[in-house]
Amino acid sequence: MEMRYLGRSGIAVSSLCLGAMSFGSMGNTDHDDCGRIIDRALDAGINFVDTADVYSGGESEEIVGKALAGRRDDVVLATKFFNPMSRDRNHRGASRRWIVKACEDSLRRLNTDYVDLYQVHRLDEHTDLDETLGALSDLVRDGKVRMVGTSTFPAEAIVEAQWVADTRGHVKPRCEQPPYSIFVRGAERDVFPTCQRYGMGAIVWSPLNGGWLTGKYRRDSVAGEGSRFARLGRGSWRLDSPGAQRKLDLLDQLDGIAADAGVDLITLSTAFTLSHPAVTSTIIGPRTMDQLESQLKAADVVLTDEVLDRIDDVVAPGHTISRQDVAFEPQALRKKDLRRIVRDGRNVA
Repeated sequence: MEMRYLGRSGIAVSSLCLGAMSFGSMGNTDHDDCGRIIDRALDAGINFVDTADVYSGGESEEIVGKALAGRRDDVVLATKFFNPMSRDRNHRGASRRWIVKACEDSLRRLNTDYVDLYQVHRLDEHTDLDETLGALSDLVRDGKVRMVGTSTFPAEAIVEAQWVADTRGHVKPRCEQPPYSIFVRGAERDVFPTCQRYGMGAIVWSPLNGGWLTGKYRRDSVAGEGSRFARLGRGSWRLDSPGAQRKLDLLDQLDGIAADAGVDLITLSTAFTLSHPAVTSTIIGPRTMDQLESQLKAADVVLTDEVLDRIDDVVAPGHTISRQDVAFEPQALRKKDLRRIVRDGRNVA
């Protein structure tokens, strides 16, 4: 397993990171089986494990903590906070009040005294970044966190966080965690260049685009029993959506590229993400041992320029196929009252 430095942190992590989102009620409910998957990943050379408090309501962290007993010092352990953990409006977000409690809760579930990487799961548009980075800096100084990072931040927020850290004397985010795959290449436009400018590592998630790039979805089999089309039926998982139709059109071309390269579609897709110079590590999120084994192969594959050029011809650099795959949008794009003048005298001269 290739090791790469996580930005300028000085910490070396494996090119593949084991994501734990599918451990627990959100995926694999067999804790012993999840433990075996974690053991196999570590034995294969992975030293980087990523989870979040919201995954299965904290169950994922508990599974990871139990599995790492006796091996904790050999693992770079990452978790995240931001998403709601209860109906209480203050049990979420990136305020100092919540960050301190969320960290204590995660440490307890993970059965550890510290996490190596603590990440803001999403940008909190209601909280000043000075507030957030100040709280995270205190956790670093207290020894509960080794370094901090962001997840799914737009480029402008990454820049602002670096500026706030510089001017306020806070610890700097050392990495960003954006979505990235053959079908979701938006990070190439601005997030990756911004990370490179500030010496930040990029830990990318969903290299298989939520299952689209596993090879199991085709026009004659997309809506089979148990498929995401059958279970979800919304967003890009609606068969009649433009994004789904476009992806189905492109899969045959990608199959041909994979076959010519002598690999399967899963390996092609995962190895593609590792080929970008901004990417430190790619998160794989297996639910079963078979899924883990199918994704480990990508660590040993280096795609040629010819193969990468052919992929660029299928999906242009910087392009995201489906709007539903854009992970961050300002709230004003979703809530019309935030993009219209209020004509009651409050904000009109």
